[in-house]
Amino acid sequence: MPGPLAGIRVVDLTTVISGPVCTMLLADQGADVIKVEPPGGDIARRTAGSGEFTSMFVSSNRGKRSIALDLKQPAALGVIRRLVAGADVLVQNFRPGTMERLGLDEPSLRALNPRLIYVSISGVGETGPYARKRVYDPIIQSLSGLADVQAEQATGRPRLVRTIVADKTTAVHAAQAVCAALFARERGGGGQHVRLSMLDTMIAFIWPEAMTQYMVIGREGTGTNPTARPDLIYQTQDGYITVGSVSDAEWRGLAGVLGKPEWIDDPRFRTPAQRSANAAERITLVGEIIKTDASRYWLERLDAADVPCAPVLARSQVAADPQVVHNDLIETLDQPGLGRLRQPRPAARFERTPAAIGGPAPWIGEHTDEILAELGFERDEIAALKASRAAKAAGPNPIGEA
Repeated sequence: MPGPLAGIRVVDLTTVISGPVCTMLLADQGADVIKVEPPGGDIARRTAGSGEFTSMFVSSNRGKRSIALDLKQPAALGVIRRLVAGADVLVQNFRPGTMERLGLDEPSLRALNPRLIYVSISGVGETGPYARKRVYDPIIQSLSGLADVQAEQATGRPRLVRTIVADKTTAVHAAQAVCAALFARERGGGGQHVRLSMLDTMIAFIWPEAMTQYMVIGREGTGTNPTARPDLIYQTQDGYITVGSVSDAEWRGLAGVLGKPEWIDDPRFRTPAQRSANAAERITLVGEIIKTDASRYWLERLDAADVPCAPVLARSQVAADPQVVHNDLIETLDQPGLGRLRQPRPAARFERTPAAIGGPAPWIGEHTDEILAELGFERDEIAALKASRAAKAAGPNPIGEA
């Protein structure tokens, strides 16, 4: 059974993570995603690996088709225009101004395809004092306040989250925006230009709880400071666990398990607001008791008392965790050039139009001939495009390569 986006064609002019993960999510949901790469391939193919495939590239580009085009050549730009004329969505994350210089700006392509959903992903926005900056994830973590949220308690030194959270969060927002724009189009709204910046996304992402001190105008500095408390990782005799207690019932359960019933009516901890105001002291006191016994001892008792808790898993343990196994979360597939791989299945489960991993990531230009033929190019035209180096067919078995 096809996925919910079956019949939707996406032209993917993105590189690295924010754009490719967005379009990969669309591919998982059934869209035909055509990845347009330069003849040398997406830069992610050369990040932390060798050959055409790296873990980063595969985990951002599975299930797509690849066409290799040199966009510095007018003939290649002609191919893009023909692709766009029959597409539903175009996603690009070039630096601001690049698409205009190529003649692939939104107004130009709108003239070819009024129903096109044109998506532009940028680092900080298309205009403004930082618009010309070269931007990667740490830049956005620093500008958005996220690095400050992660600051070391003892020194106040900002710290980065050790995963490219800004890129991936923007990718999810972009995929959702594509679907919303497609829905609006089906209701008669026509095509439109959707713009996202990683900076906008991450400021919105941290806002609900991490910016409470700066939310109410005139009362800046008051409220909960997320950097003023230890995190909720507790060391046990043999590892680490996490424990949370937001509601009164959860706090009563935790106090009982820890053998501290007097904490229930302690003025410092009697209400959620008081527990939040005295979070640093509360977490420190809980931690002093947790470290006196083993993880399993605490987890069994906390679960019995209906207190939120879990072991802190090493990355090497995640795939074998019983809940992960029960959810059938990790799938395996054969990736030419790398071997047998683990990949997480699409997170959203559709009852009637299931999403699914559409296959391995493509070689550079693996589908060049196939896509050009679908666009109506004859064999001699395809050969001429490749002879001029405007297009390239590659992969393990290039067809008709000049």
